[in-house]
Amino acid sequence: MMMARSEALPDSPYAYWRLLLALVISTISGVGMWAIIVVLPAVQAEFGIARGQASLPYTLTMVGFAFGTIVLGRLSDRFGIVLPIAIASLASGTGFVLAGLVPGVTGFSVLHILIGIGAGAGFAPMMADISHWFVRKRGLAVVIVASGNYLAGTVWPLIITASIPHFGWRGTYIGIGIAVAALILPLSWLVRRRPSQRVMDEARAATEAARADLGVSPRALQILLMIAGFSCCVAMSMPQVHIVAYCGDLGYGVARGAEMLSLMLFLGIFSRIASGILADRIGGSTTLVIGSLMQGIALVLYLYFDGLTSLYVISGIFGLFQGGIVPMYAVICREFLPPQEAGQRIGFVISATIAGMAVGGYMSGVIFDLTFSYRLAFLNGAAWNGVNLAIVAWLLWRRRQATQLQTA
Repeated sequence: MMMARSEALPDSPYAYWRLLLALVISTISGVGMWAIIVVLPAVQAEFGIARGQASLPYTLTMVGFAFGTIVLGRLSDRFGIVLPIAIASLASGTGFVLAGLVPGVTGFSVLHILIGIGAGAGFAPMMADISHWFVRKRGLAVVIVASGNYLAGTVWPLIITASIPHFGWRGTYIGIGIAVAALILPLSWLVRRRPSQRVMDEARAATEAARADLGVSPRALQILLMIAGFSCCVAMSMPQVHIVAYCGDLGYGVARGAEMLSLMLFLGIFSRIASGILADRIGGSTTLVIGSLMQGIALVLYLYFDGLTSLYVISGIFGLFQGGIVPMYAVICREFLPPQEAGQRIGFVISATIAGMAVGGYMSGVIFDLTFSYRLAFLNGAAWNGVNLAIVAWLLWRRRQATQLQTA
């Protein structure tokens, strides 16, 4: 009995075991975000469509992802994380298998909504869930779970690139669907425990005190975070969604682009971990401002350098700069918003970031089709990043003003 009680406490050995399981689930389900990016050139060639239209499946993936983060996040608030994960694994598995079989581009695109829903459960709902199990190391725990998305982006593109010459993109999609469902369903049962009511009551009291210091209502803060998240991810999507195609256009080959994407996301893991450690020391708001500023600098670098070596270097820099941005929204939500609504509220904010990725990815493809160049697409990303920086800097200023008034 005593052991069971201790295991249910935040920052306990059980919390770290749960963190490991959450990272594994997030990594497996994260394939849904990255598969279409790698197969985009092959899909465009087979269906004979323009770059903008070929980017539509990615956009619909993000639509499904956003829907999944909200609906499955709300389910996790009410019933725990097991049911959302199980639903997501079946949605993802079905989506991949059917997308590998469907003959037309319309059906192929629409099925990516299911794939996106499956990927969504491994991100925002998992971050919300793990946030209940840590207090002292909450920032670090949240970014570790979020790193599963980048770890997926590091591992899966290499697997998919190696698989396509042997099985084609269709056979690869079918294999991914079977693997996702077979692996995630058993793992979901291992995270069925829920935090105690006492832990939730203490967390609610802490967030109410922090929000009073900030002086912004829960609704206003959530709306601001959603606008900021949308803006930063419009900017973020340009390199992440189009780096493979960009390298193909420059004559370097799509394999080089896939390697840059993997490098970007692999280094993004370190960025996320570092941001979590930093957030536990200086707060999520300050960490978010730093990440936003550095992401803007990286986007500007893409405008001036397009050599093969330069692109590898800048892609690595971009990964190091922007990797910790999105998880900081979850950290800020848990710092200021009601914990019993964490899944839903984090889901809404993360859905805004996903909407930004969807709009930004499609927008960049359209800009390319109109200009036959990605230069204006990079400039568009930098402008949206400026919007994000303005909002998060204002929130940080507001927090510091409140702190200064209290100490005066």
